[in-house]
Amino acid sequence: MKYIDLHSDTLTAAFDGGYSPLDCPLQASFNKLNKSGCAAQCLAVFTEGEGAALNFEKYLSFYKSLQVKKITKSPQLKGDFGVILTIENLGFIGGDLSYISKLKRAGVKMASLVWNSENELAYPNVTSSGREKRGLKPLGKAAVEFLDKNKIIIDISHLSDGGAEEILTGRKIPAVASHSDCAEVCNVPRNLTNPLIKKIADCGGVVGVNFHKKFLGEGKTFDLIEMHIKHLIKVGGEDIIALGSDFDGIPAPPDLEDCTKVPVLLERLNKTLGCRVCEKLRYKNFERVFNEVCR
Repeated sequence: MKYIDLHSDTLTAAFDGGYSPLDCPLQASFNKLNKSGCAAQCLAVFTEGEGAALNFEKYLSFYKSLQVKKITKSPQLKGDFGVILTIENLGFIGGDLSYISKLKRAGVKMASLVWNSENELAYPNVTSSGREKRGLKPLGKAAVEFLDKNKIIIDISHLSDGGAEEILTGRKIPAVASHSDCAEVCNVPRNLTNPLIKKIADCGGVVGVNFHKKFLGEGKTFDLIEMHIKHLIKVGGEDIIALGSDFDGIPAPPDLEDCTKVPVLLERLNKTLGCRVCEKLRYKNFERVFNEVCR
């Protein structure tokens, strides 16, 4: 079954491990993705800490060298397997917001402001004392405007509750949480509260369900994924659901050790959710967001 995955760390994992992502032992190598029915895999460039800007340039050069279809326009979502370039943690741009224009020219289609550590733009949702309520920093607010202007999808995964609220309240352009689950199902700070889920739905965005056991909760992997999807539908409706595996950034979850097991999950969801809803989950919802924002 055709599907789109909103987040993996395969690009950076391959570069750091000295692999070709085409055929390697990673959870989401391109050959495995292609065989699993993946139509488009979002590949996140992740950088953190000292030397992040230089590392980004290295990852970008690596991405450009790959012999694979690179998706930058809506029609390219059809047909053979391809990849979409995304950014996890824009902190490496420092105070240079003009860098966002360079990201657009490089083909970046989605970006998050922060990872698990505070940067010049924003605060993460993970703190030592629970959920982070502080909002965006002034530079982060300006970055949001630049991202919208450059038609780059804003990703709120990892962002503080306060920052997500600022971005989503009254928003008319779809935003996404590329790899997040539901706090009501598994109460950890990385998961989304019901009000945030509703605000993502209200702006026409989507949530990519994360396969990390820490965020899914206790129980069988497939059961838990289905619980999170059904909760998203309950709070935000059918048009909010998507897949955001986080492959190659997470320990292998039981029964879903790599992307070759995704078809088994999708066959189950096709039966329990129904063909129409499962099709929205698999690719239609994100395809709609991509068409609207990245046109």
